[in-house]
Amino acid sequence: MSISNFETILFEQKDEVGIITINREKKLNALSEQVLGELTQLLEEIKDSNKDWGLKGLILTGAGEKAFIAGADIKEMTEMDLETAKKFGKLGQDLTLSIENMPIPVIAAVNGFALGGGCEMAMSCDFIYATEASIFGQPEVKLGLIPGFGGTQRLARIVGRNRAKEFIFTGENITAQRAYEMGLVTKLFTNKEELMAAAMKTINKMAKNSPMAIYHSKMAVNKGVDIEVEKGLDSELNYFASSFATEDMKEGTLAFIEKRSPNFTGK
Repeated sequence: MSISNFETILFEQKDEVGIITINREKKLNALSEQVLGELTQLLEEIKDSNKDWGLKGLILTGAGEKAFIAGADIKEMTEMDLETAKKFGKLGQDLTLSIENMPIPVIAAVNGFALGGGCEMAMSCDFIYATEASIFGQPEVKLGLIPGFGGTQRLARIVGRNRAKEFIFTGENITAQRAYEMGLVTKLFTNKEELMAAAMKTINKMAKNSPMAIYHSKMAVNKGVDIEVEKGLDSELNYFASSFATEDMKEGTLAFIEKRSPNFTGK
């Protein structure tokens, strides 16, 4: 595998799983412009080269035990004016869209603080696993700001409009247990070791299924959740029909008839 050298993030491949770690532990993995840029570049390299690498999923996490991502780099933000702030926000929004639209599943493995931009990064993943000690929040209003990396949009879609408003307007942090009860987090774990092992296990479980079918399902869900049911059904129908043109569908149905395990190729 050939990949660029980065200063603020780490990338590791374990079998068919790619692990992306925000590596600014002393800064609680805060999102600077450099972090956003390096993450964007890494995801592009993965999309461009994954046919050779064979990744079946990604895990996004933070270095250390204290924080997944404690938010944006506030010191850097104090020096921004309207135009530079808009550029910074666009960089963050484009990155969350890139995560959301990755052709392979992405799990956020939250360990510690997931605040502001950190919570927004987690929400752009397909789902969130977290340690029981993790803390979630969108505290931007306490700084005279609003969530700018998709928080006002994704949070409402995940937990509902009114709950999202209360969460954002108060700026209060919530426990991982509360985030789980709200549907923001899908599974809780005792410690980071269990968290990472579970995320790896889930991706390995998904790796047994058709990559094309997972991708089509992901796109149908992502696009359908924001539109009328009738239009969502049209989108689902198109992806459903497209599945019949894939080698994976032919292999999967034949394997079922022949009572054997399928050998999916992602084509």
